[in-house]
Amino acid sequence: DFCLDEKYGYIHSCPTNLGTGMRASVHIDLPGWTKHGVDKLKARCEELHLQPRGTRGESGGQTGHTYDISNKHRLGYSEVELVQKMIDGVNTLWEEDKKLQKQ
Repeated sequence: DFCLDEKYGYIHSCPTNLGTGMRASVHIDLPGWTKHGVDKLKARCEELHLQPRGTRGESGGQTGHTYDISNKHRLGYSEVELVQKMIDGVNTLWEEDKKLQKQ
């Protein structure tokens, strides 16, 4: 019974897979944020509790101005909360991106 808990089930190698372990994501074009700076986008995503990735996955790198944006947290929230956090954050990034494109 290696790493088995009666309440939580099997403990995975990655703690983010505990709880719901749910990752909701969307691919979105953010040319304004790309022009403004990828590091600034990452910092903004941190504030919004989001995680930006390239469309090639976690280690695949970034190409162009399309990003995979997902909820950062996986534990301690319901599925509805996680999806809503991602939706609200992506909507915020989209509105900010439109303004950045005009600068």
